[in-house]
Amino acid sequence: MKPAVISKERMYEVIRGPVITEKATMQSEHNQVTFRVAIDATKPEIMAAIQFLFGVKVKAVNTLRTKGKIKRFRGRLGQQASGKKAVVTLEDGQSIDISTGI
Repeated sequence: MKPAVISKERMYEVIRGPVITEKATMQSEHNQVTFRVAIDATKPEIMAAIQFLFGVKVKAVNTLRTKGKIKRFRGRLGQQASGKKAVVTLEDGQSIDISTGI
């Protein structure tokens, strides 16, 4: 997969932020980092944005969409937001420190 040619503004729109969970932290042992991304973002756009913003070499991008669940809070119904996540696999020897800002 080749990275797409996109503008700097679009790169910052595509990558919303890192996912910091126990599972995402365990993936870092396998050179993988998870990010929340825009719903309309494509894999080549995500690849180009990660390579430009963090200065790393990306091996693969896997995406998944989550539907917003209906939850009840204090007897009232509410809907969680739908979203999209990207699991980015980095080349050997590459790493991203998500605790620092861009």
